[in-house]
Amino acid sequence: MEDTQTTETRPAETAPVIRASSATGDLRLHEFASRIFHNTRFLRVWLPPGYDDAENSAQRYPVLYLNDGQNLFESATSFTGVEWQVDETADRLIRGGVVPPMIIVGIDNTAKDRVREYMPHRSLHPMMLRVQGTRYPSFLAKEVMPFIGNTYRVARGPENTGLGGSSLGALIALYTAEVRPGLVGRLLLESPSLWASNRHLIRHSRNVKRWPERIFLAIGTAETGREDKDQSAVDDVRELAGILHRAGLDEDRLRLVIDPDASHHESAWARRFPEALGFLFGQPAPLIS
Repeated sequence: MEDTQTTETRPAETAPVIRASSATGDLRLHEFASRIFHNTRFLRVWLPPGYDDAENSAQRYPVLYLNDGQNLFESATSFTGVEWQVDETADRLIRGGVVPPMIIVGIDNTAKDRVREYMPHRSLHPMMLRVQGTRYPSFLAKEVMPFIGNTYRVARGPENTGLGGSSLGALIALYTAEVRPGLVGRLLLESPSLWASNRHLIRHSRNVKRWPERIFLAIGTAETGREDKDQSAVDDVRELAGILHRAGLDEDRLRLVIDPDASHHESAWARRFPEALGFLFGQPAPLIS
């Protein structure tokens, strides 16, 4: 369960905004100090076309929070040198009317503490006993979301709020949706590390009563390069999808993608992001070719 010592935490103070010139559209970086994790990272806030126009001054926007923010918008900051192309994709889909104008927030990981912050349960493979992932839901709900809501014109409610990530970033997004029902209504799970902690979250998922309104769940068939592990990763995702179906999520609420020959890499997540964004926030949820 979540850390119970953070109930009185207030939004952290931040440094002045930094503008990123290499992104498509308006990308603003905030240095963000967390009292919950006791560290500092950047929040990367991408604003939709027309956000600052006078005629839109009263408009409020849906928001999608994504983990591993360094990898989303700029190849120069990405761990692999390849970005998700979130800015280009969002700009194109908004201008094309596929999704409404929306804000996307990349939450940076903190490098050396990434695994600890994204794992809510202890693990023997890999060995990780001093995990901090149970703090993440409070970090998001009590620090990040209040700051974004106070700084930008965000539409309230789970129907206007999404969360997602890839790998361990997807794992902690899934955990957050499980232990904080109603916090987010859109969930993006790319290549989730469901194997972590002896598949604990899969087992826990069977007892969840309330799921987000829409979930995009995807995995490649060549995630690791080893046939046995690749099949295990696909089987885990199919098992989670089965749990979600039995919980009442039909094809309008859950999209499962098994991507042939796709690896565990930003290039795969970038390629699938247009479909993911369209499904999660489109009205009705479209299939992007």
